[in-house]
Amino acid sequence: MGMKVCGSLRRVVLSDIPFPIGAADMASVTLFVGLDYHQAFIQVCVLDAAGKQIMNRRCDNSAAAVLEAVQRQGEPAAFAIESCCGAADFAEELVAEGQQVSLAHAGYVHKLKQSPDKTDWSDARLLADLLRVGYLPRVWLAPSNLRQLRHLVQYRQQLAKARRAAKLRVTALLRSERVVLVHTRWTKDWIEAVRQCVLLGEEGQRVVRRQLDEIESPQKRIAQAEKRLEELTAEDPFVTRLREMAGIGLVTAVAFRAELGTMDRFRSGKRLSRFCGLSPQNVSSGQKQADAGLIKSANSELRSVVVEAAHRLIRLDPKWRKLGGALKSRGKSGSLVAAAVANRWVRWLYHQLKAIPSREPEAIFRRVLKRDVAEAVREFPDMVMSSSPPWAAGKPARSDRRLGLANPAWNLVHSP
Repeated sequence: MGMKVCGSLRRVVLSDIPFPIGAADMASVTLFVGLDYHQAFIQVCVLDAAGKQIMNRRCDNSAAAVLEAVQRQGEPAAFAIESCCGAADFAEELVAEGQQVSLAHAGYVHKLKQSPDKTDWSDARLLADLLRVGYLPRVWLAPSNLRQLRHLVQYRQQLAKARRAAKLRVTALLRSERVVLVHTRWTKDWIEAVRQCVLLGEEGQRVVRRQLDEIESPQKRIAQAEKRLEELTAEDPFVTRLREMAGIGLVTAVAFRAELGTMDRFRSGKRLSRFCGLSPQNVSSGQKQADAGLIKSANSELRSVVVEAAHRLIRLDPKWRKLGGALKSRGKSGSLVAAAVANRWVRWLYHQLKAIPSREPEAIFRRVLKRDVAEAVREFPDMVMSSSPPWAAGKPARSDRRLGLANPAWNLVHSP
């Protein structure tokens, strides 16, 4: 276990069950460990229950090396690691070893430091101390399957941005040469007219043709990425329920799935709306009560996806069209109307998705079992333990009786 240089691609299995943070009970923890993560090494600080520092030194970037150093000081221990690039994967390795791990919010930890000096030594100690006193600002540790899905969603978004940037360069060139075409923009006729437009000049034509070629390349890769997203989420109840709604397509549904994971993370629709960056920012002071637009601390890509969905909902869904019309009649701007509709829709969506039972792991297991019994045993060993599957109504199938299927222990993440 250590830094992963390369590896084979794994089939992503989606699950609605939150990733476990470990097996130990905080009441029985005697050591509190702060980990300041870096690609080259990890600074490890160990405090006892009284706050006395037992150890603070560098270790190799390896779960085995960190555990060996900590276990010399005693156990059980609880670990805190600041959320950063690579930290989630390392935390997952510690969880696989049966450790209790908390992922800390990097922004809030930075505010709590209150010191002009920054060292790895002090950062690791702060994390350990915050964990010890119960003030660690925790964030959700997404399972590896969702992190894999996020990679694909982000890749598709990057391609879309590249395509949009190329389109803007083409229209900027046309505008600079004062060229106006009668065709509707970005139709086949319009693109062909741009390619053949002599008003752009010899060099202008050469540049615009190259730009149009750059638009076609991301377009093909976007189609490939969307096809893969379709395959990964074909039987996902979360995505399926979203796509049944008017104005919600594959990209919006999968972006929600990748970033939110499960509704169990949030205590209310208001919390979900704030996570999506749709809550108004309060700048009240004294007798002054005021708002200042939407909050800044949010996932900007997710917020963009939701606001774009709100524009479509206003056009296609009578319920949200009525709300949008009422706001416009009061003189509200279009952007404010879209943000307000997005806020209300996300709060409503929370209650719709929270009630969805997750049958997904069972469906995937049944599909693999039908294809190859040996592969099902290898990929889903925890489901092969007893004699009656929870989803079977009446007499189980022959393959089920032969294997002996159990109620799945889906607190584990299956990523063969």
